[in-house]
Amino acid sequence: MDCFLISGGKRLRGTVQISGAKNAALPIMAASILCEGQVTLHGLPDLTDVRTMEHLLNKLGVTTSREPGGTMRLKVQDEMNCHADYELVRQMRASICVMGPLLAKRGKSQVSLPGGCAIGDRPINLHLQGLQALGADAELVSGDVMLKAKRLTGNELFLGGPFGSTVTGSANIMMAACLAEGRTVIEAAACEPEIIDLANFLNECGARISGQGSPRITVEGVKQLKGCEYTIIPDRIEAGTFVIAGAITNGEIRLCNCRLEHLLAVVDRLRQIGVNIEREGDQVLVSSARRLEPIEVTSQAYPGFPTDLQAQIMALLCLADGNSIITEKIYPDRFMHVAELSRLGAKLRKEGPTVMVQGVKRLVGAPVMASDLRASAALILAGLVAKGETRVNRVYHIDRGYEKFERKLLRLGADIERRTDTSPD
Repeated sequence: MDCFLISGGKRLRGTVQISGAKNAALPIMAASILCEGQVTLHGLPDLTDVRTMEHLLNKLGVTTSREPGGTMRLKVQDEMNCHADYELVRQMRASICVMGPLLAKRGKSQVSLPGGCAIGDRPINLHLQGLQALGADAELVSGDVMLKAKRLTGNELFLGGPFGSTVTGSANIMMAACLAEGRTVIEAAACEPEIIDLANFLNECGARISGQGSPRITVEGVKQLKGCEYTIIPDRIEAGTFVIAGAITNGEIRLCNCRLEHLLAVVDRLRQIGVNIEREGDQVLVSSARRLEPIEVTSQAYPGFPTDLQAQIMALLCLADGNSIITEKIYPDRFMHVAELSRLGAKLRKEGPTVMVQGVKRLVGAPVMASDLRASAALILAGLVAKGETRVNRVYHIDRGYEKFERKLLRLGADIERRTDTSPD
């Protein structure tokens, strides 16, 4: 099992290219099930999750071919199989995104229930309620959700949940509604840029979607979607992670292929901390003051502060001059990184969905264990500035969501090495 060995204390300097957005790429790949003809996608990141989705689509009768530079061509060749089995779904929860396209195009969908994960319970009841509102019949069969419908019919439905809108649920319903008969109105739809990107892709394929980016999305059903050529948006979470990497090391980083308008809540909080973020054409320049101010951060649905950057900003605030408060309102259990950051000398106290961060003068390297994708990033960021050596175990998590992460850090001057660790965890 691979681990990262990091010698802290290097100031990061240089230019980094931000990859395509994982959370946009996966549902757009799944949407190829809906299309007649070839889909060509550009800007796909080379990630474990993308390869898992490709493997799943292959099993569902979609042929794929890759080209250098992040281009993939997808085409449906066989519509017989409608079963996304447990072995694939358990590897990646985003596999659930094939549910809506399969149901709409093939009249049937059988997808394994994904279960819980390290950041907490994430049920799919809102997905099912939305698809049933469009006319699907649902039943549970041996741990799989079986959905059937001879013809989906547009409807008005509400997708709000106790922790805000469901992003993958909004994607599933929007994809299914494209081939439904009549109009579908999705209230409390997710507003994330990744949902906008999916809607824009579907419209390029011939769908009639409006309102994307707002809580009310309207879909006018069409009889058929055709393939198209499309470029995935940049990954705002990767961009935010590298902004924080520059800040935590007191470095100077230039980000290319970065859309700052997707990160306004993050930019607001980081500027309050003392991070300088400036747009220069299509690039973003990042530098940091030596003294970091403490702040309060609350994760919220977009356009609020993203839960996927909560762990990373916690690592930064460990070094702020004072006490900070971080509240998690999307996944209240998403604090597995707290104990591991504490092993590096951070002073953290968790109280329910809130963590009190008491800033320290320095962090000290130690062996730590990554529990999930974004916790992995936070531990690596902390290791970049910790005195001595930090070993981050289970870095297979990072390969799910960051393309060539350690190589990009190396080019910025980090002292980081990937090793295969044969010792037991």
